Amino acid sequence: MAHFTKSRVPRFCAEVYQNPYLPEGGREVHAIVTVTATGGGTTGGRPVRPAGTGGPDAGVVIMVDCSGSMDRPPEKLRGAREATAAAIDTVRDGAGFAVVAGNHRAAEIFPGDGKLAVAGAATRARAKEALRKLSAGGGTAIGTWLRLTGRLLSGAGVGVRHAVLLTDGRNEHESPQELRAALDACAGSFTCDARGVGTDWEVKEVTRIASALLGTADIVADPAHLAADFTRLMEKAMGKEIADVTLRLWTPLGAETVFVRQVAPAVADLTGRRRDSGPRSGDYPTGSWGDESRDYHLCLRVPAAAVGQEMLAGRVSLIISAPDGPAPSATPPRRLAQGLVRAVWTDDVTASTSIDPQVAHYTGQAELAYLIQQGLDARKSGDTDGATAKLGRAVQLAGASGNEETAKLLAKVVDVVDAATGTVRLKAKVAEADEMTLETRSTKTVRMKN
Repeated sequence: MAHFTKSRVPRFCAEVYQNPYLPEGGREVHAIVTVTATGGGTTGGRPVRPAGTGGPDAGVVIMVDCSGSMDRPPEKLRGAREATAAAIDTVRDGAGFAVVAGNHRAAEIFPGDGKLAVAGAATRARAKEALRKLSAGGGTAIGTWLRLTGRLLSGAGVGVRHAVLLTDGRNEHESPQELRAALDACAGSFTCDARGVGTDWEVKEVTRIASALLGTADIVADPAHLAADFTRLMEKAMGKEIADVTLRLWTPLGAETVFVRQVAPAVADLTGRRRDSGPRSGDYPTGSWGDESRDYHLCLRVPAAAVGQEMLAGRVSLIISAPDGPAPSATPPRRLAQGLVRAVWTDDVTASTSIDPQVAHYTGQAELAYLIQQGLDARKSGDTDGATAKLGRAVQLAGASGNEETAKLLAKVVDVVDAATGTVRLKAKVAEADEMTLETRSTKTVRMKN
């Protein structure tokens, strides 16, 4: 008989920060919703199983680029092997895992039977033995890697489904439409963290993959740092305890949603991912959760009203949703937490014109990410004046908001004359890795300092 540890589902709470006051006839309402999950212990209420006592409780697939460029220099493939081995060592007993080797095709190199292996000492040893046989050759078609990963995870019957993708080059052996179709097919099936090693890959391509699959993107310029990065990624993945959580937003008759954005720990626009869940409500995917906190910026447009009137502008809830596909739902759909967004019309000019500090902070963080992207694009196109103006404003925002990491990355691309006024000069020479690091990490935000 299998012996299970006690199951604990994380506790969720939602806090709303806003200035509810509008002038007479005002319509636009902004709010920051901080969602915090604490006290979880297992995957979506599923018990954690010791190795060898049953099927896996969570699943992870590691996709390793094995295209020809991974052997130039050989340190890249060697670093990828070592990183994957380190990640395998971090997979907890009882979790399911597999390794996919990708070039212009996708091959499941472990366990090789179309199913996830259950992590334990023996399976980890066999997986690392399979890694030693990896060799570089062929092209790059990431969509095929993602589709194979989706099949492995969707057929495993697990709650938390996660993947890690490593690539060193551009997706040159399938069309952008084929990659887009693969991402559309995989969206909602699993989350994916994407990493680019070296400097020959396309930042927008890797960040697009991570964004579509609700994961993170980053650069690992030196292959020697891959193992440490993969270990951190797997530790975080193994800390996920509940899957398929959606943010449900209800608005009253006559109101509409302008946008929904995640703004911490990184900026991600969820507006276009809405799925209607009722006559006046829509669901936005948030992926898997462990013990963590995230912030969301909501912008709602309500019917205009007269001074003295008040209304509920929106109700935001966190819902456990049943995943699509054959994998069973870990928990029946239910509400985990709720927050209310209000609108109150007033003739007090001070009240109606003040901006909530949280809203102001994250509006600035979203603008910071946008300016960096636009500034780097302008720099690449030769628009020196445009790049200087946008990156200068980015330096100003990074300093004012306390985003020290982004400020340091910006300082590798521009010479900062005066951070307070955003006065900068473009550097004549910029290391490609520094520019790619700034672009990849531009969406990372910091919380407002108290």
